[in-house]
Amino acid sequence: MRKRLRKRLNWPYRTYWRDMEHVPHGNSPPIPEKEGTVAAPPSRSPDRPPRRPRRGLGSLTAVIAVLVLALSGCAGAGALGGGGDGQQTITIAIVSNPQMQDAIQLSNRFEQENPGIRLKFVSLSENEARAKITASVATGGGEFDAVMISNYETPQWAANGWLVDLDPLMARTPGYDEDDFIPAVRQALSGPDGHMYAVPFYGESSFLMYRKDLFAQAGIQLSAQPTWQEVAAAAQRLHDPSKGMSGICLRGKPGWGEVMAPFDTMVNTFGARWYDPQWNAQLTSPKFREAANFYVDLQRNYGVPGAATAGFSECGTEFSQGNAAMWYDATVAAGIVENPAESRVAGNVGYAPAPVVEKPDSGWLYTWSLAIPKTAEEEGTSDAAWRFLSWMTSKEYGPMVGQELGWEHVPPGARQSTYQIPQYVEASKAYAQQTLDAIAAADQRNPSVEPVPYTGVQFLAIPEFQDMGTRVSQQLSAAVAGQQTADEALDQAQVYAETVGESYQREGQ
Repeated sequence: MRKRLRKRLNWPYRTYWRDMEHVPHGNSPPIPEKEGTVAAPPSRSPDRPPRRPRRGLGSLTAVIAVLVLALSGCAGAGALGGGGDGQQTITIAIVSNPQMQDAIQLSNRFEQENPGIRLKFVSLSENEARAKITASVATGGGEFDAVMISNYETPQWAANGWLVDLDPLMARTPGYDEDDFIPAVRQALSGPDGHMYAVPFYGESSFLMYRKDLFAQAGIQLSAQPTWQEVAAAAQRLHDPSKGMSGICLRGKPGWGEVMAPFDTMVNTFGARWYDPQWNAQLTSPKFREAANFYVDLQRNYGVPGAATAGFSECGTEFSQGNAAMWYDATVAAGIVENPAESRVAGNVGYAPAPVVEKPDSGWLYTWSLAIPKTAEEEGTSDAAWRFLSWMTSKEYGPMVGQELGWEHVPPGARQSTYQIPQYVEASKAYAQQTLDAIAAADQRNPSVEPVPYTGVQFLAIPEFQDMGTRVSQQLSAAVAGQQTADEALDQAQVYAETVGESYQREGQ
């Protein structure tokens, strides 16, 4: 199966995109983007010749059209490469999550230590970052010298030859110590050859965060390993809109990396799966329907107002401001809710493993990481890009963040040595071990109860999932919004999944 997937990765989206042109989109709502401060990616210098298309995408007219549209607003921000003052400008596409904003705030330290390099950040929301980074790297656009991607993209793009092999760069960087990375995270960022093609900024799994004070007042006690039924019962008891209190916050925002992340862990633990081993789509199976109806009902009955537009950032705000009794999401969120300068619930939060039903472990595995596109190597900016990447993911970066911004700001889940820093150990004692346990327990190779032909917990590690997952997420979000039922959402989602499954079936014939 892995051999077949590697073969497909050299020509991603080929059959899928051709077939998906004929699949109706149903009543999928548009994907909303949270407005923020976003710098436009730079255009190419006019004196540079156009690039050759990246290997494996020569005739993808459908996907190229989409990618061109995604990048249509990118002109006018300046060019890559050297500046008139002799400095080399490195452009980094980065996700606008809190820890990444910390890195931008501290980046002047890097420039002081490396006077020949100037940094230019393109800070984007998660959905927008995924779209624009994929567009640039897949087409060889060359807009970025370094990009923030995850363990979903890294192995696939490494197999396609789109990323620089970082093993030689790490080996010649004194003190970088790649063996210090948490093993599960390091493995998730390795290509087919076992080399690392991205380095982790932070790693995460998922767990349940809950208000200890509210639970104590209501006399609610969760099991050491809570079930989703327990969570729903607690949400029902604590939900009180008249007091501005929601029972739980769950992501409802469309996006394969937004609502699909927590929802897929629920699918897995309910014993459902996207495909059987023969690539027959299973989204209308009884167990998948049960999981979807449970998720939608939990959101609609006890979720936050506007749950269909709530993503990681919105849920973080709702929970940290005391407006939700529970939040199931990424383990990295603990640094947000435990920061007394930003959170009203700091010190009153309990942490429990990801809730389960049938499968005994259901937490995801994810890492926001940094990689260098092959185009940077061709432009001669890869060495300077690596100097920045090695700074932002070094063993020294965490202590610097802790001393400058507070120990709750330290990026978790990437380096083992982080959990040996005395100040961080003290600051993270409420959630550090739970984070490490959840990362270690995540099983990407066996995500569900029954056998599946794919890997990945909160995503399917196949090229088509980026589009298919987004389409399915739109249907699910519409159900959360009350625009359709969960069963109606799955009826349409099944059509998308069948199209993908049939392309794999044809390859196997």
